[in-house]
Amino acid sequence: MGGVEQALKEALTIDGALGVALVDLSSGMALGTLGHAADLDLTLAAAGSTDLVRATRRANELQNRPGEATEDILTTLTHQYHLIRPLTGPGGEGLFLYLVLDRARSNLALARHHVRRIETGLAV
Repeated sequence: MGGVEQALKEALTIDGALGVALVDLSSGMALGTLGHAADLDLTLAAAGSTDLVRATRRANELQNRPGEATEDILTTLTHQYHLIRPLTGPGGEGLFLYLVLDRARSNLALARHHVRRIETGLAV
């Protein structure tokens, strides 16, 4: 099991990764951020993504689909993917991993797989 810093460093090894944050859903505060894109404010993006996670959860509740959980949420921009992974493992409830990928340099399917693997090893 790894800590927050180790999980963030591992996420940045994903091809095309520009930045990553671990975010508390109740407050919108980033518990940790790591990235190298000059034009990317991870703290601000993480806070804004909190609203997206909450809205997705509300929509799922309204549809009343027992046993269905959100695995990830994807926002596709012209040059980037923003991947949100709500955490479900022990100690991860109420948190989500927020990953920004360079669209030209990343493989979305592999990134999703890698993020799932990071989640299983994360101890908060």
